[in-house]
Amino acid sequence: MMRSVFLSYLIPLFVFVWPVVIASDYYEQLVLKPLPQSTLLASFDFRSNTSLSQFEAHNFQYFPRSLGQILQHVGTRELHLRFSLGRWDAESWGARPWDGTKEGGTGVELWAWLEAETDEEADRKWLILTNALSGLFCASLNFIDETRTTRPVMSFRPEGDHPNATLANMHLLHGVLPREVVCTENLTPFLKLLPCKGKAGISSLLDGHKLFDASWQSMAIDIRPVCPAGEECVLQIEQTIDMVLDIERSKRPRDNPIPRPPPGHELKCNASKPYHSGDTCFPTDFVEGQEWALDQVFGKTMKGTCPLTDPNIPPVCIKAPESRDVYTTAGVTEIKDPSRLSRCYQVAPDAEFSVVLPRMPREGSNAKTEADELVRPETPLLYAERSFTGHGQERGGVQSILTNPSPDTEVEFVYFESLPWFMRIYLHTLQTHIHDASGLRTKHGHGDAVVQEIYYRPALDRARGTQLELRMRIPPASTVFLTYDFEKSILRYTEYPPDANRGFDVAAAVITILPTSASSASSPDFTTIDTDTDAARRRGASNLRTASLLLSLPTPDFSMPYNVIIFTSTTVALAFGGLYNILIRRFVAADEGPEVVSVGGLRARVVAAVAGLVGRFKGEGGEKGEKEKGKGKVEDKGEDKGEEDKGDKGKVD
Repeated sequence: MMRSVFLSYLIPLFVFVWPVVIASDYYEQLVLKPLPQSTLLASFDFRSNTSLSQFEAHNFQYFPRSLGQILQHVGTRELHLRFSLGRWDAESWGARPWDGTKEGGTGVELWAWLEAETDEEADRKWLILTNALSGLFCASLNFIDETRTTRPVMSFRPEGDHPNATLANMHLLHGVLPREVVCTENLTPFLKLLPCKGKAGISSLLDGHKLFDASWQSMAIDIRPVCPAGEECVLQIEQTIDMVLDIERSKRPRDNPIPRPPPGHELKCNASKPYHSGDTCFPTDFVEGQEWALDQVFGKTMKGTCPLTDPNIPPVCIKAPESRDVYTTAGVTEIKDPSRLSRCYQVAPDAEFSVVLPRMPREGSNAKTEADELVRPETPLLYAERSFTGHGQERGGVQSILTNPSPDTEVEFVYFESLPWFMRIYLHTLQTHIHDASGLRTKHGHGDAVVQEIYYRPALDRARGTQLELRMRIPPASTVFLTYDFEKSILRYTEYPPDANRGFDVAAAVITILPTSASSASSPDFTTIDTDTDAARRRGASNLRTASLLLSLPTPDFSMPYNVIIFTSTTVALAFGGLYNILIRRFVAADEGPEVVSVGGLRARVVAAVAGLVGRFKGEGGEKGEKEKGKGKVEDKGEDKGEEDKGDKGKVD
């Protein structure tokens, strides 16, 4: 069942009551709440209704068709999806918006009730649902496998009105991805589900540059059936965006977003500090109060109102004391709350809207204090912290510090943890230590009065994670230290992410604060809206989540496989190259093979050729001289022979 505190937080009593909300098909509203330390909480709420008969007949009206067809295909009766980033500072900002019911752990969180006959059928539908939502919202929901899926027993309860026949076959499944990074790719499909698509109304203020620059932000989608008394049941989808903006950082112009320190003469220092001097300054920016405008914080003005929204609901409200000066654009109607702690504004459909909160004077005759500017933050019902203990790569521990700030009321809650399978916890080491207001420390085991009930489902390697649920009770003004030990598993080298040395993200613990009395467990009366938010919050369950953890596992040296591969490849190349040369090369004698010409041989051959040419020319000249010399000798021999013949002839005669 939906709790009345949701409406009391968002919509004043004088505007309308619960039956009017159900009758309205669509409405939207923005609530601005200044917080301490120059921060601003902006809560966007969009709600659409369609009757179940029209939904089953595929007449979706304001209900997004793309999402409705997915729900019908897998038989989803109720769904809750969260995209969260950052950390809520409970000590400075007080209680969480919506009592934490619209908040998720860091990353992406999903839980849904599916109608199925068996667990196997529910697992099959869950797989189809996560894959379909992954494509619709551009998120990695398809990585929610059986190792990241749990079936909570005590932590979650249906918020919608379900008949008993349907409850018998409904299966609750819960999955979380703490490593998922929320970005603009998730905001764009979120806005496309709205009737005005972010073009008009308060959705025109949403911008990824501002949303994801916030100190803390959460986007939520809740789908549940609501059955008013005496009326037809409707299927309601509620989309909310909550963000905590740093006012000074949000006021930076988009074309110059780089923060630069102001010059020394522009610093505002507290001269009352004993260490104040010319080179030492204690800033007093937060002390002087806030000064901002809607168009400065969001970078643009609101473009009128969505034409499909209920005109009776003011689109913008500010939670600020009546003494706070607030200025708006012309043509805006202001509606003040009788509690004098908030005011709402009716805006013309086609007019642009902006609101200005000037700086209030802190000195002089008309000096203002912080109480005149801010509504005092509400004290949370419970403070929660969680961290790792121990050292080494083999074992470790988890410590959760749970504090009840109430001086006279005990707090009962369910503590739920979904741990990865490689965190093997030792349940026998579960212990609690109580510190009361006097500082007395009491040690208890896991069967003491603090831990009322335990549900434990051990992990299976690479099959499912560890599920631990504890129903606990903390006395007033006490702090409980919950501790247990665990063992770290060694993963296969293929199971490490690319940035293995960064560590593994462990999902945040979910704490569901139960009603303080048995009478409050019954269905609350929704015919009126309780303006006492503290009492209304205690009538129903509220939630809070701790910060996610970063677990360091034994990580191998991933450079060693590279070194082994390089060394092995070099050895194989050398061995194979030598063997290949021996098998393929043919050895022959030097005189049988082709003449190998080297640089020295080529030079010798050139020298020999030149010498041959020179010798040849010299040889031709020598032969010619010898021939002429020989011819002369022949002629001389002829003449001598003639003379000899003549002499012989004379002798004969």
